[in-house]
Amino acid sequence: MDDWTGKGAAQLGRAIGAGKVDPVELTQGFLDKIDSHPLRDRIYARVTPERALAEAGAARERARAGQRRSPLDGVPVSWKDLFDTSGVATEAGSALLKGRVPEADARVLRTATTMGLVCLGKTHMSELAFSGLGLNPVTATPPSVNDPDAVSGGSSSGAAASVANGLAAAAVGSDTGGSVRIPSAWNDLVGLKTTSGRLSLEGVVPLAARFDTVGPLCRNVEDAALMLGALEGAPAPDLEGASLKGRRFAALTTIVMDDIRDEPASAYAAALERLRAAGAEVVELDVPEIAGPMGDAGILYTAEAWATWGKAIDANPDVMFAPIRERFAAGREALAADYIAAVARMHAVQEVWARATAGFDAVLCPTAPNLPPKVDRLMEQGDYYVTENLLTLRNTRVGNLMGLSTVTLPTGMPSCGLSLMAPPMEEHRLLRLAVATERALA
Repeated sequence: MDDWTGKGAAQLGRAIGAGKVDPVELTQGFLDKIDSHPLRDRIYARVTPERALAEAGAARERARAGQRRSPLDGVPVSWKDLFDTSGVATEAGSALLKGRVPEADARVLRTATTMGLVCLGKTHMSELAFSGLGLNPVTATPPSVNDPDAVSGGSSSGAAASVANGLAAAAVGSDTGGSVRIPSAWNDLVGLKTTSGRLSLEGVVPLAARFDTVGPLCRNVEDAALMLGALEGAPAPDLEGASLKGRRFAALTTIVMDDIRDEPASAYAAALERLRAAGAEVVELDVPEIAGPMGDAGILYTAEAWATWGKAIDANPDVMFAPIRERFAAGREALAADYIAAVARMHAVQEVWARATAGFDAVLCPTAPNLPPKVDRLMEQGDYYVTENLLTLRNTRVGNLMGLSTVTLPTGMPSCGLSLMAPPMEEHRLLRLAVATERALA
């Protein structure tokens, strides 16, 4: 059989439907490639060949009978190691959870399996999902596809690396402050942050449930749209006929352009020009009120994260990577009154944001203001780790704090992404904009 492992999920789904690709042979091809790949142990925490081949066998029979359950029935994908898998360890990149074996799949994994997706295994991640860098000396640090000496972005680090290296057709990750979008941007992928509450968190190891979301990391927008449908157990967004002509975008200027590095700045400027050339209007927009929630992000995230994990961390602190442990511990002394006040301020600014952006189809910004940092420097310079992690997550956090649906697209410059932000629960409309934008950036 020809090597199909470098193809996207939608292309593979069509090939299965046309009888050109056998799901079992396809899955075995991915498993063989994973097994022989030099980065296997830095990308996959665990591979599940028995499950994958059983699911692929069922997909083969459905394809032969003309009873495929979705456009991605029979397509092999990877899962971040915080989605529970029945009988297979789910440790969320942390020795705190070493040997934890769930009895049931996460609900979103059950749904995807029902839609015919094939589970290849579990990918490495930042410890307990609390870093945007992807550095994890406790388990493994996946590399950026553009620089093997640099991190791949977190916390869905292995998820992005699995797709970028052709070791999965698509991946499923989570995003609390940028954890789908950063690794997608740094590995030249499409990443979709769904609206909080759109996809179930049942059976997903939590970080901060108020902000935790599930989303796919993919080769292109069509794959992301089909993956959203598979994760929801619903029809995928219709992308036909999407165009940028007459569309109106806001280019956010508040905070997201501060201290931006040269490469992301150049990539962003070039992307805006391409959108204009494709018929879109791009208008600069300042929403100074978002500085409040951005300043409150420390307590909003750390208070909830410490409430979730503080007891476990105090019981076994030495097994954690110190910078991650210290980030959790920053929430230890948070006062309930301060946290509640920060939540109230965030909700008030969400209303301001909604009014300020109502006249636009989407809001634009660079996905990350920096490029993937080198692993050695992050390990050797503790202050650099802290400041670079905060900078990395700064732009993406706007989407989480404002409760938005957001997608990042490759710009054509390595490890530089363009983000499109839309109101909550507007993923279908957002993906139509994204596919038109993808064509303009190609």
